[in-house]
Amino acid sequence: MQHPGLFHPENRKMTHLVNPFRKMKFTTSFVLLLFVLIVMNSLFLVSCSNAPKSGETVSEQFIIRDFIPVANWHIDTAGNETRAVNCNKSIVLDYSNAFRDGFIIPTMNQLKEGQFEFSFAIKNTEKASQKFYYKIFYQNESYKFPERDETDSTKQNINAWENFYGSWEEVAQTFRETAEIPADKEFHPVNDYFRIVGNPRNEQRYYANGKNDRWKRNPRVGNYSFLLVVTTADNINRNLIPQGVRNISVVENGTFTHPYFYFLYGEGRKLKNTIVQKSTNYLKVIAKPDPGAGIYVGNPIFDPAHATKYYCKTCGIDSTFYRTAPFEQFGHYIDPNTQMNNIPVIADVLKDNYSKMDYNWNRRFFTKEELIGTIPTVSKNPCKTVASDPVDHKIIIRNPGCEFGKWAKENVGVTSRHGFTYGKWTVKAKLTELLNRNNLWNGLTNAIWLITQDQADWNFRRDCNKEGYMANYYGGQQDKRVKNVGYSEIDFEILKTVPYCPSYLLPPAYNNGIDDPDHLGSWNVPFPEEILAEDDKIEVCCTNWDMACWEPRDFNDGCHTITYKDQTFWAHRWDKTYRAITEKTPEPDDELFGSPYYYFQIDWEPTEIIWRIGPSKDKLRVVGYVNYTNTSIPNNQMLMVITQEFHNTKWWIGSAYQQDNIPFPKNDIVGEIYELTIE
Repeated sequence: MQHPGLFHPENRKMTHLVNPFRKMKFTTSFVLLLFVLIVMNSLFLVSCSNAPKSGETVSEQFIIRDFIPVANWHIDTAGNETRAVNCNKSIVLDYSNAFRDGFIIPTMNQLKEGQFEFSFAIKNTEKASQKFYYKIFYQNESYKFPERDETDSTKQNINAWENFYGSWEEVAQTFRETAEIPADKEFHPVNDYFRIVGNPRNEQRYYANGKNDRWKRNPRVGNYSFLLVVTTADNINRNLIPQGVRNISVVENGTFTHPYFYFLYGEGRKLKNTIVQKSTNYLKVIAKPDPGAGIYVGNPIFDPAHATKYYCKTCGIDSTFYRTAPFEQFGHYIDPNTQMNNIPVIADVLKDNYSKMDYNWNRRFFTKEELIGTIPTVSKNPCKTVASDPVDHKIIIRNPGCEFGKWAKENVGVTSRHGFTYGKWTVKAKLTELLNRNNLWNGLTNAIWLITQDQADWNFRRDCNKEGYMANYYGGQQDKRVKNVGYSEIDFEILKTVPYCPSYLLPPAYNNGIDDPDHLGSWNVPFPEEILAEDDKIEVCCTNWDMACWEPRDFNDGCHTITYKDQTFWAHRWDKTYRAITEKTPEPDDELFGSPYYYFQIDWEPTEIIWRIGPSKDKLRVVGYVNYTNTSIPNNQMLMVITQEFHNTKWWIGSAYQQDNIPFPKNDIVGEIYELTIE
């Protein structure tokens, strides 16, 4: 459908209004309406129009024009259907069969062809008819390294081979041949098909038992560009285009040759009788796993003796859940070193008006023999503490209440099942409040985090070329160093602790008082003023687990500042063998977890990580930032985990409240997850 401007030459009646404006009187309403229509129309033409598809590009033997990379897909970036040619478009990933096949863009559910159609027009300017050769390439533009080296633009960037790009799914299929194009001075259409798939270079590291496990290198979310290359038989027959460009799976000189670099900046731009056109429009790919589409139980940590007791239509272990469920019940690894000696008290801290005086009394006047030796636990009954709601499209998680004699502080959570590299991971959720009306902590940490999908070789991070990574997540200072590892993690951990960038001699200095039950002031000692000043706030702790790779230029331990735009964050690492860097930002508990929902975003990019939170997706604020100069940014495939868990406060030195002195929960503590978007 064509939308000419109000003063388009074909709209003769409106063009005739130009001169009569002087003589005719218009109402204010009419003039305002006319102005609005003009503005709306001009905006439409700028963003999405039937303007020419692409301009003409001329070589010695032929001319190319009208390149359209996704001609049969008609959804714009706002999610509306459009038949406009010159338009940015978007597609939401189809999760129906993606768990072991990987994501395919598009699928048969989205287009009957199961592929994108692309087209272009070619004119043969020679005296005799001839065939031409063409190839289409695609690349994720949102999460990439520049194709050119920053210091020498004639060379390919050393990390450009990591970018997600591809061409025909059958990589051995190089340039395709057109039909015979007559020398009749006319343009002739060429139509073909392609789709975007995982492991587009067919790299052997992602194979297992002879099968290409494309899910191990899923397509990235974000914007995709498209590059059309058309050339002559002479260039093909004389092998003037390198083998590593014609077949992107071929490694030459120890690396892959990036086709965008070769044709746009390298030797390929000098190739005679070759036309290269990069589409001016992009395709935006978005992932939206449905929280109401079911939860799979696959972690062996859950007790098989209770395996079926709580299985239901939306949570279980059968083959349907295995294929289609986008989320899985998360099984926490419980470190036996997180032993607690907990007070033998059961209370609903959030609802029972549990006070600081209660806390101080209970932490002081139980004998050692009365304390409960325990560690955090996970459910023995899969599906009991997690639920998928297909009506409201949400996931409900519950830390269960405790019974006297059955002492437990039980962690709960879910994880996504489909891995991605990079992306803006945005969660909309109402997790539990952490503080009650007396600003007393309930002992829980709300965690929204990314974790490595697998620590196997196929999911290794980029090599660390300075001393190497610490080999193991739980290794100590004497752990060996290795060139690469599969572990990666990026965290939001939100809890009640101190905002300081800590040292081993950490302020504040707490007055512990005297254990004299007859004198209130001797044991019910208030916190220092600096703690009470942040009494209603919890700490949003942002952490990147870089496994202590020393390669970044500004790698450091202790406390140091990192600046992002107009903000300064205090970053902390215990020592140079410590595997993570952390920043903290105090935020009101009532705002983050007392409101109907809140947004949490981990913006993971090739050279930086940005943590954002906010009341709506368009009102996010930055609460943490790191980049490649101060920490190693992971480049492997990760999953999203959302949990409510009982942290051992020994991990958070200086915290006002200790987990041992927080009561066991009397009632279920509920969190709800409404949306996960990766884009």
